[in-house]
Amino acid sequence: MSLHPEPIGEIPAETVRVARAAFPKGNLVMRLRDEFGALYQDQDFQRFYPARGQPALPPWRLALITVFQFLEHLSDRQAADAVRARIDWKYALGLELTDPGFHFSVLAEFRARLVAGQAEHLLLDTMLERFKTRGLIKARGKQRTDSTHVLAAVHDLHLLELVAETLRATLDDLAAAVPDWIRQIARPVWFERYAHRIEDYRLPKSREKREALSLEIGADGFLLLDALDAPSAPAAARAVPMVQTLRDVWRVHYARDDGRLRWRAGAELPPVGERLQSPYDPEMHYSTKRQMEWSGDKVHITETCDDDAAHGVTHVKTCPAMEQDMTSTAEIHVRLAAKGLLPAEHFVDSAYIDAALLVSSQRDHGISLEGPVRSVSSWQARKGQGYDLPHFRIDGEREQVTCPQGKVSVSWRRARSEDGSPRINAVFSRSDCGACAARALCTPAKEARRAVYFHLREEYEALNAARSRMHDPAWQKRYHLRAGVEGTLSQGVRAFGLRRSRYIGLLKTGFQEVCMAAAMNISRIVRWLAGLPRAATRITRFAALALP
Repeated sequence: MSLHPEPIGEIPAETVRVARAAFPKGNLVMRLRDEFGALYQDQDFQRFYPARGQPALPPWRLALITVFQFLEHLSDRQAADAVRARIDWKYALGLELTDPGFHFSVLAEFRARLVAGQAEHLLLDTMLERFKTRGLIKARGKQRTDSTHVLAAVHDLHLLELVAETLRATLDDLAAAVPDWIRQIARPVWFERYAHRIEDYRLPKSREKREALSLEIGADGFLLLDALDAPSAPAAARAVPMVQTLRDVWRVHYARDDGRLRWRAGAELPPVGERLQSPYDPEMHYSTKRQMEWSGDKVHITETCDDDAAHGVTHVKTCPAMEQDMTSTAEIHVRLAAKGLLPAEHFVDSAYIDAALLVSSQRDHGISLEGPVRSVSSWQARKGQGYDLPHFRIDGEREQVTCPQGKVSVSWRRARSEDGSPRINAVFSRSDCGACAARALCTPAKEARRAVYFHLREEYEALNAARSRMHDPAWQKRYHLRAGVEGTLSQGVRAFGLRRSRYIGLLKTGFQEVCMAAAMNISRIVRWLAGLPRAATRITRFAALALP
């Protein structure tokens, strides 16, 4: 399909007449067309289409249909039906009432073009540019970020299901690619064991039989892998993607010691968050947060939160489920900078903050990272007695530390923490610590001397300042602003299906979350332009009884 960009024309007169009669006050998609004409232009998508060939459907329409699809939580088939049948959609898309529409598969092809072109953020970013032009979204204000879990589109498998289904899926793909070769090496029992999808209710119930079956499956898998590694194996067989998945699963869960096959013990396995959970979506991972457990991904939502402006989603990041929130903070700032939408204040929870981020956010982007920081983790702090780091006086100019008893450290050197970040390690002399009457308040060991670890000066000062402001009532009141992002996540979950992926793979799931954010922005911006007030936080009827 080739692209020949054309200017977006007027809405056909008959479409306008019928739509106005059906919706005298308009509706969301009609008011969007009235306010913006069209959010997208064909030129926005020109790099994804060749210059020659059969003319493609106008990509600006497909982009708008894609956003409408997520706005109303529709499938591809339902969205294509809406284009053919709904007057308000024809109005927004500038179509004749008699327009026959298109086959629903066109929407999947359009998404595939964007994902293949690594432009999964294009629909949201282009929309934000239009909003910036209208002054609806502004930089250097206040923004807030939080994350939530996203359930994968495929079923989570327990270990025996995982290995059996991985082998079955590999045999199925090989049968499609090299049927004659797989027929030669397959044992007769394989056609009985792997002919149908492996599900738990089909598997043995006793522990002994399940263990025996796991070893039989392991032996079958190694037999297949050995055949694939043989010189006579066809190159097309080794090129099947599921073969690499089989290798990865067998390397994690099976071992061959002197030719003897065994199932790996739990202590030998990598952390569960790093293991493959399904052969059909290798990027799906297990994670847990508080009492919540899930297999899938995680999405970070960033939105503006100024009192005098519309609250729009400015960035969406989808990442593996087990990835810590803190690893996304710097990338979010870089992405916002590229859009020209950096905030002056960024409100987050403690999972997004550490000392290095407090410093780098201000230094690199002029952002004040606002949120609580974790307390000092030491046995003195946990017990509420003894001397922890705040009791020591640090002199960065002289590179020495003075303890609460007035003793001065004898060494000062740079070190690395467990995560590789730089630290200062200051150590006191053994003679001072050994003769100290308060030694039990520093270290419980009889012959130990005290050592203190702390951040570099700039980070240390930023961390202390952040800890101090946490106790300031004025700051605590300002920080209440962050709580509003919970309502955004709730809106995304309840109205747009934010927590359940429609697609397989991290990139496609990320594209889905971006489309949901774009749909959320349409809903919010159109209502803001119509003068509708933002909804207040809902409370239960019982809780309302306590209000004055």
